[in-house]
Amino acid sequence: MLNFSDPIWELIARLAINTSAMSLLVFGMYYRRYRDRELATTASMFNIFAFAVLTILSSVQFSLAAGFGLFAILALFSLRSEQIEKIEIAYFFGAIAIAVICSVLGTGLVFVLCIVSFVIAAAWILDHPNMMKSAHGAKVTLDAIDPDILSDTEKTRRLLCERLGVDVMTFQIIELNYVNDMARINIFYRN
Repeated sequence: MLNFSDPIWELIARLAINTSAMSLLVFGMYYRRYRDRELATTASMFNIFAFAVLTILSSVQFSLAAGFGLFAILALFSLRSEQIEKIEIAYFFGAIAIAVICSVLGTGLVFVLCIVSFVIAAAWILDHPNMMKSAHGAKVTLDAIDPDILSDTEKTRRLLCERLGVDVMTFQIIELNYVNDMARINIFYRN
């Protein structure tokens, strides 16, 4: 009979919960929906590494300031890396959150399993393709910048509707390059 009060069996159970939840989140949901191998690999590796580090740190005296220092180090990575999409950030943070939830000693395994199940279920529901199926997003590069692009957003929205043949609900200007007369825009539209 397994005795989960034994630290080794508890660690194995926490690792199993962590690995299962991370696999469901990253490979079962994110990779199946977005097919981004690079982020799936990165998020899963971060999960495993964070689980290992936090398991060691939670078993010794570890101050709150040191914990904030650890997350500050993670923030430095984002400053030195290429920009990633919002949905990628959410899944990446989810993979790290699962590692944190599973590695903190002192929380019961049933409680950990309930919280991790909640995280997985929430991600599945909130990013389900049927949840917001009427709205779509796209990145568009325009080869000419309208002079009123910043001053008259409604006119710009109408021009995008005409040019693209879809109902543009909203847009976000990512980059304006007046040297090359080019604009990069994220659009959100309905068919």
